[in-house]
Amino acid sequence: MLKLSVKGMLAKIQAEQPFDAVAEDYSFILKIDSYSHYICAAVHDGHQFRKELWDNCLHTEYERWYEEDPATKQMVRSHPIVIAGCDSRFEYDLNRDPENAIYEDAWGKQLWKNPLKPDTKERSLQKHYNFYSIVNALVSKIESKYGAAIVYDMHSYNWRRWDREVPVVNLGTSNIDNERFGLFATSWSNLLSEIKLPNDIKTTAAINDTFQGNGYFLKYITKNFRNTLVLATEFSKIYCHELEYVMYPEVVYRIEQELILRIPEHAKSFYHRFIDVK
Repeated sequence: MLKLSVKGMLAKIQAEQPFDAVAEDYSFILKIDSYSHYICAAVHDGHQFRKELWDNCLHTEYERWYEEDPATKQMVRSHPIVIAGCDSRFEYDLNRDPENAIYEDAWGKQLWKNPLKPDTKERSLQKHYNFYSIVNALVSKIESKYGAAIVYDMHSYNWRRWDREVPVVNLGTSNIDNERFGLFATSWSNLLSEIKLPNDIKTTAAINDTFQGNGYFLKYITKNFRNTLVLATEFSKIYCHELEYVMYPEVVYRIEQELILRIPEHAKSFYHRFIDVK
């Protein structure tokens, strides 16, 4: 893996050069084995938390981990294009717009003992800006190359906080163009419902059940790229014990192996059918 500046990454994307790199400030990673017609993303996978913020933060490390999306990068790491955040959403949230990316409170609890200084915020927002400059260039390259692109936007959520039965996988589609893309969202949900998981976990999949797909990552790409579909895909945290801070690597591995088969299958169907009907 290389360490590259944003400028260096942009140059390689423009030249269509494969690379595997971390941003020079270690805020995100981008791996491009080949310029395929689909992209995998894990914007909330990161857990890094700038040391200068530690003493001022009222949330514990566990509380931060609980709201992050651990292992979502691992679920898609085998695919040709993977972009993932390295920093915790508690520093800045890549799935929120820049004006709201830095929390004042988080899930009903004040986050900072003392308000953040403007220069502290600016360092975080620069990383947010850098990430989206790469996203813009990457999606632009793929859409211009193929005429269309599809992005698998991987997340997770805490199923134990719900007081009802919830799906193992939820697909949020309220902000995609459902007239054009609804068929592909439905087919993706159907494929996800067929995933076989260990530990007697019965896979269920639903659309707009627990979440509706209101994240900035999806909205940003949808607004700027007419022919790109973003599928906000949330696994419930059946792959860990969210209350005990324990990961289940065998479940993560199985999800990864299932997605190795199912993502390319779905992406190929999307590309061929979309090109035929657009």
